[in-house]
Formats: sequence, structure tokens, C-alpha cells
Amino acid sequence: MICCLNPDCPNPLNPDKRKLCQTCGTPLVLLLRNRFRVIRVLSDEGGFGRTYLAEDIDKLNENCVVKQLAPKFQGTWAISKAMELFQKEARQLKQLGEHSQIPTLLAYFEQDNYMFLVQQFIDGHNLLKELQWKVSYTSEDIKDILLSLLPVLKFIHDHGVIHRDIKPQNIIRRQSDGRLCLIDFGSSKQLTARVQMRTGTSIGSHGYSPLEQIRDGAAYPASDLFSLGATCFHLLAETSPFQLWMEHGYSWVKNWCKYLRTPIDRNLAKTLDRLLQKDIKYRYQSANEVLLELIANMEVTPAFITEETVAGTLPKLPSQLPITPKKYFKLINILVVIFTVSMLGLGEFWYKQYIHIESSIYTNSNKQNHQKVNSPHASTTASANSWKSFSLANTLEDKNQPIACFAFSPDGTTIASASNQAIKLWSGKTGQEISILEGHSELVNTLAISPDGKTLVSGSDDSTIKLWNLATGQEVRTFSGHKSGVNVLAFSNDGHILADGSTGGTIRLWNLLTRKEMLAITKHKGKITSLIIAPDNKILISGSDNSTIQLWYLVSGKKILTLQGHLGEITSLAITPDGKTLISGSNDKTIKLWNLKSGKQVSTFRGHVGKVNALVVAPSGKILASGGDDNAIKLWELESGRQITTLKGHEQGIKVVAFSQDGKTLMSGSKKMMKIWEINR
Repeated sequence: MICCLNPDCPNPLNPDKRKLCQTCGTPLVLLLRNRFRVIRVLSDEGGFGRTYLAEDIDKLNENCVVKQLAPKFQGTWAISKAMELFQKEARQLKQLGEHSQIPTLLAYFEQDNYMFLVQQFIDGHNLLKELQWKVSYTSEDIKDILLSLLPVLKFIHDHGVIHRDIKPQNIIRRQSDGRLCLIDFGSSKQLTARVQMRTGTSIGSHGYSPLEQIRDGAAYPASDLFSLGATCFHLLAETSPFQLWMEHGYSWVKNWCKYLRTPIDRNLAKTLDRLLQKDIKYRYQSANEVLLELIANMEVTPAFITEETVAGTLPKLPSQLPITPKKYFKLINILVVIFTVSMLGLGEFWYKQYIHIESSIYTNSNKQNHQKVNSPHASTTASANSWKSFSLANTLEDKNQPIACFAFSPDGTTIASASNQAIKLWSGKTGQEISILEGHSELVNTLAISPDGKTLVSGSDDSTIKLWNLATGQEVRTFSGHKSGVNVLAFSNDGHILADGSTGGTIRLWNLLTRKEMLAITKHKGKITSLIIAPDNKILISGSDNSTIQLWYLVSGKKILTLQGHLGEITSLAITPDGKTLISGSNDKTIKLWNLKSGKQVSTFRGHVGKVNALVVAPSGKILASGGDDNAIKLWELESGRQITTLKGHEQGIKVVAFSQDGKTLMSGSKKMMKIWEINR
């Protein structure tokens, strides 16, 4: 598709190879400045032009944002001033884009009587979208947001820029690293402020913008701080400040606490109260002031220090620090504040110096007291190191047919594999074929073995699910009801409930005690590619080919929320034994960890060079095994995200990985073979 660049065109998208817009007749531009291919309109900037999503062909079609200046003001002064300010904005954005949490300016130019700014595209989701996914924000979450964004505000304010429109929509959680980025510094808002000041037009978003900005068009660093406070309030209360402003004007800020759904940390409440002061003179006057107060009330130093913060000096300390443990803790608390003030601009260098100082203090303290300190991290690392030693115990091959799917019994003694319509049972100890199970009329797509190891379940393209007695190989029951093939299965932790998913997007739940269908979930979006039931048997989690993960109440089938973050199909799901962390794998080659309670993305593991097909958490809950199309099995330390080791031996992509109940055996399967790995500890 080719996008028309006429800012007044109501339907700008056109088929390829057209030379004139089919709606307005404007000549179409294939490439702006012979580099940027405009894809679609992102937003309309009113009387200023439009913002577009584009591709940068000089950077392998990497996405970027194109802002167009097409002012519709009356009078030559306004147009001239708009162009002058747009150029000034470009210079400001070039400086601001040096910060890793602000989009980088890629180009500024004039073409076809329009001015254009091109900026880096931040791939991620904004905080409003996150809130709409029913993410519940805690006091700690809000502190993290403040600690992440306050240094960014300090940076832009030091460059003489006031954002003027901070709100959840303009804060994006970057997908690659989870960091918060501030977007939409708004040439249009800066222009509105100065070009339309004569008409008394206000700047910003009602509810988020302070009185001085809405009433007088005046904005200061403290104005942005009010907007940040209103944003945090919105996330905590799940109530829009705009709605409150429409009903109560600015009187809501006096009683903002009454709108909260749950109580928050007392110190955080004090911080928000001062951020939300109606009168600017009672508000914090700088981002640094807020930052210092937040950190002074924290027990440990937050890991938010970046190279974009304010310059300062770290005071020198004696090379020998003969202090007792009690004095050590007191000194560390003092250092936290001194360190924060001084380090805000020295970045990584001073951060490393601080870590060295802290380590020296800790070492001297231990030497003087002759006490051995047991570090939880050290013990975890030692435990992780013990997983590096593996021996291949057995290899099972099916040279006749490609294997579509696998299942391993919890004790590792029996392996089931499916090729076409037939299911084979193997001895996990001897590698010998035990028996062949036949009954499906079409391809078997998925297999699962119950937690007690007694029942094998198979799902097929014939739209049925069959239950088999694993000991005798006899078919016990057939479940039907789907109109399309069954491609995923999952057992509840107690083995009483079976969940299945079809290629048509329907999930069915079966009570294995009564052998009857419990309910059907038909509102699933996308093809179901993976399923798992949380250990407490209350939540069902499904992955789709549309890159989303959906959480459902197991009993009612009601959807709880949708998780987004992957760029490709969700291929596998796993969950830690404590039920707190959900893990997802995707064909985007990444593994993501999610807080199951809040739905918040915790971290991303990268290491596979092919799509991630299989995930399993060790019974200890500390180690994750993953298998991918790169023929590799990788073991990860869940707490740190550190990759422990890589197991090689498969000649094709790994389809499944599983641990035995005792955690001593790892099993893996690919298209032609199954491998049994013994963990030497």
C-alpha cells in the first residue's frame, strides 16, 4: 500500500503502483527523501499536519515515525513562526534523542512544500494499553515508574524543554528491554503554545495538565511533574483524571486518595500528594527533588542510574574502611543519598566505582567480625553451575516416520510419540518400542500424560480426543465436540481437568472424574498454539498465533486479561511450581517471563537463533530448559536470566523438553529422535 501525504485526505491508503491518490488525486510519493516509505497514518495533528508510520529502507526497512508540518493558521506571521519553531524543535529533538529513553531524531527536511521530522519508532505498548489489559499497579510498580521517568524529565528540563503532555498514552514500555520511554514531545504542542498563545488556547490534556498550563498557557518543570503525578494516579486508581476533571475541575486533587481501590505505601502517598498540588508553589520544583525524596525513603539503592542523568562528583573514601557491621549499614544508608545526588550524571563509570566501594566495605566488615556471610545469589549460582554437567543416557530413533509430537511420563519410564495416525509407546530405560496404539483416523497433533502417569491423551485432526490406559494401551474414552482439529492439550495439577485447544480457536474443558465436558471457550482470538493450567487449578493460560497470551478463569471460562509483548506466534508456555511466574516462548526467538498476578512482563531471555518451540521448568523452580529450531536445548537460571549451558546432539529442531518428577532426568524430542539426559550433580 502507498500512503497519500495530503494531510486533508480522508482515505490516504492506496494500492501499490498507483501514481495518483484514488481519493483526492494528489501525486503519490513512493519514498520521502529517497529513503522513507510511508505506510499509514498514526495520528492527525489537527491544524499542523499528520504523523505517519514509515519504513527506513537505509536500515533494512526498520520502522520509524514521520511527522509532517502542514500548518493551517491564518496569516503569514503564524505560518512563518510555525516553521521557525518546527526547525527549532528539530534541533531540540536532536539533543533529546541522545537519551536512550527518548526517540532518536533521524532526519529533518523539506519536500513538496511540507516540513518533515523523522524519528525512531519505539516498539512496545503504552501504559494506557497496559492498564486496559487489566494490569494492577502496586506501590512498588509506581515507584519503579517514577524512578525510571524522573531522570528523563531532569534531562529534558535541563535542555530547556517542557514536555507539556505527559500521560499514560505517551509513555511506552519498550519491548526489547522493558524500559519506559517518553514519546510525543509534540512539535504541535510546542507550536500551539507559542503560535496560538495570542488566542489564549490551552496546551496539554485536561486532567493531566496543571492549572497554570490550562489557564495561562504557561509551563514549567513543575508542570510536567503534576502530569507525571496524574499519570501515576490514573494507573493506581484505574480512573481517568480527565473524567474527574470534567466532573469536579481541579478539586479532585485535594481528595485523590479516596479514588484509590487499595491503600498505597505511605511515603509514596506523600510524594503523589505533593506532585498533585493545584498551586505550583506547593509542588516539587524539579525532578531531582522528587528523586532524592523517593530514594531517601528506600532501603536499597535502585538500579536506575544511567549515563543520561545529571553530572556530579562522588566523594573520595579512605582505601581502608575499618568499620563494624552496624556502622556499615549506617554508612551504606548515607551513601545511598550522597551517591544518588552525585552519580545522576556520571553513569556507568561511577556506578562501577560505587559497586567497588560497597564491595570493599562489605569485605572489610566481614574480615573484622570473622563471620561467614551466605549470599543467596552465590548459592543460586553454585546450584546453577551443578547443572552444567550432563550425560546422554539414551537415544531413541524412529527412522520410518517423522514424529509429530511427544509426551513423557512423570517418572520418565515411558515415552509416547505420534507419527501420522499411530501412537508408539517406548521404554525410557531400554529405548525399546513397547506397543503401537491405533484409533485416530487422521494425523495426531498432540499428546499428554496425566500427572499420575496412568492416562495418555491424544488430540487429532479428526476433531477427537482419545484417552488411553498407559499400562495396557487400551482406549478408554473418546471425546468429541470440536469442528476442527485438536492441536494442544493440558492437564490440571491434580489430573482432574483436561483442557484442549483446536485450530478453530475453541478451548474445551473436560472433567475427567465424570468424563463430561465442563465448558467451552469460544471467544479466543487466533489459533490456539499452546495451553497450560496454573498449579492452583484456578487459571487457564492460552497462547495464540496472533502473538498474544490470554488468561482465563478455569471454572467460569471468563477472560481475565491479555498479555502482549512477543512479535510472533506463541509456541510454548510454562509456569513455575509456585504459580507466580509464567514463561512464554515464541517464533520471534525470545523467551519472556511474566508476573502471573499482575500480568507485567518481568524479563526477556535471548539466546536461540531459531524459534523457541518448547519450555519446561525444573521441579526446583530455579532452572528453565528450552528447545528451539536451532537444534539446541538451553538451560537458564530463572532468577538471573543467565544461560547455564547448551545441549547439542539433535540433528533437527527440538519439539519438546520435559523433566522427570525428581528433576534428575531431562527428556527431549525432535522430528526423528528422542534423547534422555542424566543430570550429573
